[in-house]
Amino acid sequence: MSRSRRSAIPEPTVRGRGRDRHGRGARSSVTGPFLPPLRTRIDLFDMTVASTVEYLRGVWPDELTGAVFEVAAGPHAVVADVGVERWMVSPASRRVVFYRLPIQRLSRLNRNDEMHQRMIIETCVFRGIAELLGKDPWELAPDRFRHF
Repeated sequence: MSRSRRSAIPEPTVRGRGRDRHGRGARSSVTGPFLPPLRTRIDLFDMTVASTVEYLRGVWPDELTGAVFEVAAGPHAVVADVGVERWMVSPASRRVVFYRLPIQRLSRLNRNDEMHQRMIIETCVFRGIAELLGKDPWELAPDRFRHF
């Protein structure tokens, strides 16, 4: 009762191209085609900094020519007797770096909604640019806050 030890060679499976291993097809975006893309805190921060800087470049074009504005996650070290910096100004290189995490997490907001978050970010941008220019933050855009 010996058996033949023939092994059947399996046929290669044919799968459709562009499909995943379960045969469901390629993945689509998380939000789908009919929903707007998700907005994250990082996107809100970057858009707020960019729009505020562009506004101030329009108000002070000569003073802000050649100035560089950057966004970083956080400072490399804590400064003694100061704490965690929200921004860093380098007047020699005309550069201002805004630190996203300290601005977002260490600010004391009355209400934690998008409007108050934008206001605290704009405040830090105004104060950083005012430090670069050697002016008071209220001098940068006096007409902007006339209604308050």
